[in-house]
Amino acid sequence: MCGRFSLTSSAEELATLFDLDAAPELPPRYNIAPTQLVAAVRFNSDSGQREMTLFRWGLIPFWSKDLAIGSRLINARSETVAEKPAFRAAFKSRRCLIPASGFYEWQKQNGGKQPHLIGMEDGKPFAMAGMWEHWEGGDGSIIESCTILTTTANKMIERVHNRMPVILDRQDFSDWLDPATATGILHHLLRPYPAEEMMAYPVSTIVNSPVNDVPACVEPLI
Repeated sequence: MCGRFSLTSSAEELATLFDLDAAPELPPRYNIAPTQLVAAVRFNSDSGQREMTLFRWGLIPFWSKDLAIGSRLINARSETVAEKPAFRAAFKSRRCLIPASGFYEWQKQNGGKQPHLIGMEDGKPFAMAGMWEHWEGGDGSIIESCTILTTTANKMIERVHNRMPVILDRQDFSDWLDPATATGILHHLLRPYPAEEMMAYPVSTIVNSPVNDVPACVEPLI
C-alpha cells in the first residue's frame, strides 16, 4: 500500500514534469497522510488543458452517504480496480496524477517496523497513478477526493514491502489522463516501476505520527 508520502519539489519542477503553463508554489510536505489535502494533476475537459488542483486523500464514491469511507479508500489495487464498485466509475473517466518526492513503506524488523523513504535514484519528483471523485452532500457541500493505485513491488522495494504505488512514466501521462483511453492501455500502465531507477533508505520513526511534518522525516537514519 501507500499510506504516507512527501512532496518537497518546487513549482518550477512540477510545471516541467507535468507540462503545465504554471504550477502553484506549494509548501514543502514531509509526511502527507490520509484525509489531508494533496496536490494532483487532472485533465480539464472544458479548457482542454491539464490543471493542478487539491483533493482530499481518501476516495469518497459519488454514491456514498458515509464520508468516513474515504479513510478506508486511500489506495486501490490495480488488479481489481476496474471491478470494484467504489472505484470503477473513477477508473473509467476520472484519473489523475499525484506528484511525490518520495513515499514511505514500513519493513518488519525484530518485532517492530522500520520506516523507509523510497524515491527516484536521481532525486527528482515523480507521478503516482491516481483517481478522483466528485461528491455532493444534501446540504450542497462538495468534496473532491482521490486515491492512489498500487501494484506488486519491484525487486528493490519487495525487500521492504510487497506492494508499491503505481508510478507512471512521463510519456504515459497523456494516456492516463485522457478519459477516452482504452481499458487495455490503462491496464498495461499498471505495472511496477523499474527497480534500477529507484532508491530507498531507512528513516526515523518520527514519521509514524502524521503530526510530525518536518524535514527530519526524510533524513536518512544514521
